Amino acid sequence: MPHDIRDITIIGGGPTGLFASFYSGMRGVTARIVDALPELGGQLLALYPEKYIFDVAGIPQILAKELVRDLVQQASRFSPSVHLNQRVVSLEEDGGCFTLVTETDRFPSRAIVVAAGIGAFSPRRLPQPSAEQWYGRGIYDRVSDPEAFRGQRVLIVGGGDSAFDWAQQLLDRAAELTLVHRSDRFRAHGATVHAVTTAAAEGRAKVLTFHELAEVHGNGEGVRAVTLKDVKAKTHFDVDVDVILPMLGFVSDIGALTEWGLQVEKDEIVVNSTMETGRTGIWAAGDITTYPGKLKLIATGFSEAAIAVNQAVHWIYPDKKVAPGHSSNMGIFGQKDD
Repeated sequence: MPHDIRDITIIGGGPTGLFASFYSGMRGVTARIVDALPELGGQLLALYPEKYIFDVAGIPQILAKELVRDLVQQASRFSPSVHLNQRVVSLEEDGGCFTLVTETDRFPSRAIVVAAGIGAFSPRRLPQPSAEQWYGRGIYDRVSDPEAFRGQRVLIVGGGDSAFDWAQQLLDRAAELTLVHRSDRFRAHGATVHAVTTAAAEGRAKVLTFHELAEVHGNGEGVRAVTLKDVKAKTHFDVDVDVILPMLGFVSDIGALTEWGLQVEKDEIVVNSTMETGRTGIWAAGDITTYPGKLKLIATGFSEAAIAVNQAVHWIYPDKKVAPGHSSNMGIFGQKDD
């Protein structure tokens, strides 16, 4: 499906991409966001929506999902077009115009800003054949609202940050909470592990180490039970559950970006101080970039987004300055126009 041409197409709808979209509108150019995920927010919403963020300037603390909400509201001021569930497969260039090609659509653009984070990513799925049919009907590998599981018997599979973060969130919501991990070595923050294991010692949860999921049982409508395996004793036993949350990490891939003539090192795009990628008309910002002294922070991504957009705007429209001036004096916001 072809779309109208836009000045800037932003690949990625995480915090950096959302701010790049706002900044494009602030500079008076048209923009669109293309993202492989089903909703805006990137890693913030897909991996840790309920975690607090403390290092965004001017905001003492904010939940990840609330930061996404505010970024979406900020970007929507200039009505960018947003296209989700779009996996990029190629990039074409003809006569100074790019066409970003996804599995289903074609997006013509005068410039590209890559803000793809760690690339397109998807959660690792449970390997048990009996699990596949229950995804969306008791098995959920993406969680956005812990209240959805209030009063239910929840099994979490995994030993990393996501597993323990959601275990902590569900301690006082789930009717029963069990965390299963195949070893006693966790890859999660120590404070979160301590909170969950303390709750287990108090009888508010169960943490079963050296156990793994063996089988998923359903009743036609949803999950009803699982069979767990004690990997040391080689024994099996059943546990009644309503919900399974497999927190097994994710698979990421920058895909077609490696074929665009960009300098890529370890799935990161090498950029200079103006976020140039080495290919004319393409800039990059956020976690997908690398350069000497790079810091992978949301605050850094915001700055890089502004730099990339300003450079792209000046390249598309040479009469527009690279430096936009102060937003407090911009006519686009109804202020005195410098």
